[in-house]
Amino acid sequence: MPNLSLSVAIGDYDRNRPLISGAVRIDGVDPIFMTLSPEEIFFRAFRSVDFDVCELSLSSYTVKTALGDCPYVGVPAFVSKAFRHTSIYVRTDRIKEPADLKGRKVGVPEYQLTANVWARAILEDDFGVKPADIHWIRGGIEEPGRPEKIAVKLPAGVRLDNAPEGTTISGLLETGEIDGFIAPRPPSFIAHGHPHVGWLFRDPVTAAKEWYRRTRIFPIMHLIGIRRALVDKHPWLPVAMFKAFEQSKTAALAALSDTSATKVTLPFVEETLKSVRELMGDDFWSYGVEPNRHALEYFLRHHHSQGLSPRLMKVEELFHQSVYEMFML
Repeated sequence: MPNLSLSVAIGDYDRNRPLISGAVRIDGVDPIFMTLSPEEIFFRAFRSVDFDVCELSLSSYTVKTALGDCPYVGVPAFVSKAFRHTSIYVRTDRIKEPADLKGRKVGVPEYQLTANVWARAILEDDFGVKPADIHWIRGGIEEPGRPEKIAVKLPAGVRLDNAPEGTTISGLLETGEIDGFIAPRPPSFIAHGHPHVGWLFRDPVTAAKEWYRRTRIFPIMHLIGIRRALVDKHPWLPVAMFKAFEQSKTAALAALSDTSATKVTLPFVEETLKSVRELMGDDFWSYGVEPNRHALEYFLRHHHSQGLSPRLMKVEELFHQSVYEMFML
């Protein structure tokens, strides 16, 4: 039987490159790779189901799965993780600490973005700033008119309005028409500096490390999804995909650990890798359900409390049943 020819849309990350280059193979599959931005992948995946296999937003996937109409089946290969203390920008001339956000306007590109779920969780759990305490303004980061790709019904008391026509949340922050900004990408004007705009957490790396020490959570952003109709026809696909993505990540970390020549165009990579492993352990970027169960449960609890999933999801509902227990040598 010939291999399946499948379209695979993922980000061009070091952990994916052994797959993209063909150094790691997917059992039974001849992949056609498309390396695209997360925004394009997610929009096309949830609007028109363009891909056989693709990277998915954890939040969008959870929304659709909770509603029972997700066109993709999840695989716990978490190709994107990130601490989101760096995602919160504020007008530093009026916001000095998280509590100052109460009653203020904060821009978001989409309310349900995974990064925003994590940022709101941090604000609520650590500083008592609840979603209903903020007036949310939705708009494109750099281009006006960005839509919410998945419709959400927010809890009573949570106010979300669209940015004025023709404006962006970056522009509104720069001119002071909003007080804060939470997004996966920074506002572009930050690259040139601004006297009154900066991170809410003045030292976000230290804040994130302290948060990790308390919670032991490395926030998950994206997973891998396989078109549901394909899984129904070929139930071996989820394990084949998980195995390949795990092997690709392992190969990338082995290359990063090779100190004969630095693999990243950045100084102090070896020292950073050492300090990360001292803080988070050797398998700091773990795939699979059990190593990430605590993080997933925390995310699902906040996702539901923020009104994004209509019911509290269980981890067991997120992924294909075949990936919960893998073979061992």
